[in-house]
Amino acid sequence: MCVAAATSAFAQGQVLNDQLNLGEIFTEQSLNVVTVQEGVAASTSATGNSVGIAGSRVDVDATSNQVNQGSVYGRTVVNASGSLGDSSVVATQAAGNFGNAGAEEATYRGFMVQTNSGAVTARGQIEGETAQAGDIVMDTQASGNSQGLWLQNGSAGARISQANSGDVMADGGAIVQYVSGTSSLAGTAAGNHIDIDGANQSAARVITDQGNTASLVQASKFAAYGNAYLTDTSTTAAGNNLNATNVGPLLDVANHQYNTAYVRSQAETTSYQFGAAGSSAYGVGNAAVVSNTGAALVLDNVQTNDGGGVEVIASAEGHDGYDIGARASAAGNSVGGYVCGTCGGSMTTNNTQTNNADVSSRATTTVTGSARSVTSTARAVGNDAAFYVRSN
Repeated sequence: MCVAAATSAFAQGQVLNDQLNLGEIFTEQSLNVVTVQEGVAASTSATGNSVGIAGSRVDVDATSNQVNQGSVYGRTVVNASGSLGDSSVVATQAAGNFGNAGAEEATYRGFMVQTNSGAVTARGQIEGETAQAGDIVMDTQASGNSQGLWLQNGSAGARISQANSGDVMADGGAIVQYVSGTSSLAGTAAGNHIDIDGANQSAARVITDQGNTASLVQASKFAAYGNAYLTDTSTTAAGNNLNATNVGPLLDVANHQYNTAYVRSQAETTSYQFGAAGSSAYGVGNAAVVSNTGAALVLDNVQTNDGGGVEVIASAEGHDGYDIGARASAAGNSVGGYVCGTCGGSMTTNNTQTNNADVSSRATTTVTGSARSVTSTARAVGNDAAFYVRSN
């Protein structure tokens, strides 16, 4: 059964948005290719609820409530037997709830609530065992809840609350016989994700609450090449993720994150012959990066990671080539704060991190013939914090 996603578009003034999706959201795209010259472009997206609220030179007061209970599935498959052409892009996105809000030369005041209990899956795959390709870019993203807030010479006072209990997975990869250019495969999965972006002398005070109680959050990508020039396979998995940046007088963030899901990030690549082949995997229970290029940064951060644990696996294998390596990094909780001291900036932080779960990372690099350089790095940490004030 397929049910169309509820969507609300541009709004200004006073906005009340209430969305409930109970049905399954399913999108699938298959491309069967023999030979193309310029390349293949495939984009697939599936979303339970989506809303956009913005004001340009008009102040906005908004209340948004999004609830998704149905499973969301997006899949893109490219089957190639001859040539994929000069440059190919394969993008797949799936989200239980998606919201985007902002203000240009105006003030945004908002309360945004997102609740997802449905499973969210995004899969992107290239099947080309006998195929050739120039450049390949594959981006696969899955999130239970995703909320954006942007400002352009604006100001905001907002509270964003997210609760996810549905499993989230971004999966797939590629099998290609020969890549003459660059092949970049990326998978990103997050139970809850918030992105705040202020530019051109903006200011914001934001309270964020993220709770992820799903069983699983997983990002996984697997790549296999016969002969490839430059390849990179990367995955990022997070129970909760906050990314907030601003250019202006003030960024004030009170961030609260709680994760109990098992978080798995796995990136694997093999290439019989290679120029440079690399795989990198990053997994974290709770992550927050907050930065301001301006006068002041205020950060109150509380993170708790419990339950299923974090496991990160990265591997790279080849027979003959030049440079090959694998990198794996895992953390229970991670926070970073940055302010520009040359702007007369100041930083005030209060950080509390608690990790009660196992955290592991494993990196493996294998060469069965010969190579110029071989690298392998693995890092695991329970709680990770970095605060940086830059001067001249």
